[in-house]
Amino acid sequence: MNAITVAERAAHDIAAHLHPFTNLATHPQVGPLVITRGDGIFVEDDQGRRYLEAMSGLWCASLGFSNARLARAGSEALHGLPYYHTFNGRSNPAAIALAEKLLTLAPVPMSKVFFANSGSEANDSAVKLVWYYHNAIGKPAKKKIIARKNAYHGVTVAAASLSGLVPNHRDFDLPIDRILHVECPHHYRFAEAGESEEAFATRLADALEQRILAEGPDTVAAFIAEPVMGAGGVLVPPATYFEKVQAVLRKYEVLLIADEVICGYCRTGEMFGSNTFGLQPDILTSAKALSSGYAAISAVMVNEKVHAAVAANSGKIGTFGHGFTYSGHPVAAAIALETLQVYEDDNILAHVQSLAPRFQRGLQRHASRAHVGEVRGVGLIGAIELSADPAKRTPFDPALKAGARLAELALAQGLIVRAMGDAVAFCPPLIITAEQIDEMFARFDRAFELFEASL
Repeated sequence: MNAITVAERAAHDIAAHLHPFTNLATHPQVGPLVITRGDGIFVEDDQGRRYLEAMSGLWCASLGFSNARLARAGSEALHGLPYYHTFNGRSNPAAIALAEKLLTLAPVPMSKVFFANSGSEANDSAVKLVWYYHNAIGKPAKKKIIARKNAYHGVTVAAASLSGLVPNHRDFDLPIDRILHVECPHHYRFAEAGESEEAFATRLADALEQRILAEGPDTVAAFIAEPVMGAGGVLVPPATYFEKVQAVLRKYEVLLIADEVICGYCRTGEMFGSNTFGLQPDILTSAKALSSGYAAISAVMVNEKVHAAVAANSGKIGTFGHGFTYSGHPVAAAIALETLQVYEDDNILAHVQSLAPRFQRGLQRHASRAHVGEVRGVGLIGAIELSADPAKRTPFDPALKAGARLAELALAQGLIVRAMGDAVAFCPPLIITAEQIDEMFARFDRAFELFEASL
């Protein structure tokens, strides 16, 4: 493929490649953006154009696109043990060490770690664990899992059902049974006139309790939440929200699943979003920055209450009948273990904490623009929500695709951001410098000026 022209490569892509989250009808006319190499926080396409990657790929390349330590860890692992499984009590040194390390980092005491290959698989596994657990403790009717509108938890059948995004359900015959959705905790969009964040949080917690009562507390098993809702628009929870929600969950013995796939590993200014927002999960899922995106791996942590029941039940059955061919893959585990070590050696958490105010100020500078409704974020993640009329909180006509238009204009300025409806998200690699933050927003400023002129 290296010898073919750019046009030929695009033709091959159109002929052979089925792209996720892409308009497959228009893709042949638009063609692919083919990224060929990475360098720090920058990537380069097959025409030599260089982009500041302000989304870390898909929220995951926390250490950028050219970390030599991670590449070396993967290479050494491939030369040592390129594959082995963890079925039937098998293991490998990297998986053992990674599990032990994760338990030391967990935001609350956890007992065991189960490895999968993506955030979707991790959340799918969490669903199965919740169901298995309640069968184990003699509550076979307690199976319903409550998620939230606008949440994103993945694309497997169960994880996509948990997701509260209509395009992920439409014509896939989703959501499946026993998956419920409650209101999205987006104060800007859904609060009543004059309603404070605290009052809004109280109303949502009360609504959650009423939903549990309506369904029957003996039928509701778990509640799943991202600390910051990522693909739903980088929605930061309103003040006191998780405090009040968790009080309801405890009252009705409903497990809490924290989806840390985006927030985990320093992104919010703490090791996990659960640390930032005071979540105390029974089950925690993570992926993405676990390996900085350098290998496919995810982790599900469970507390001892869940583990003890699951272990006892597997004793009755004779096995714990869940797992994947690549669970605890030695190469992926080695890369993830080295990723965590780089976070520690390079003091990435302190780096994020020191740069977060600069990053958030860069976002907030756009709050006074004529077509910005809300600016929100925490740590090194944030979003700018566009509005046709900010005073009235009026969104743009969806046909205008305002967010996508702004993202395209940013791309022309050598900046990759992500549009989610009218919201434009930023999630740069954690290794970004102060000067690069300034450069990122300078490029975005130029794109925004062109966007405003186009209106």
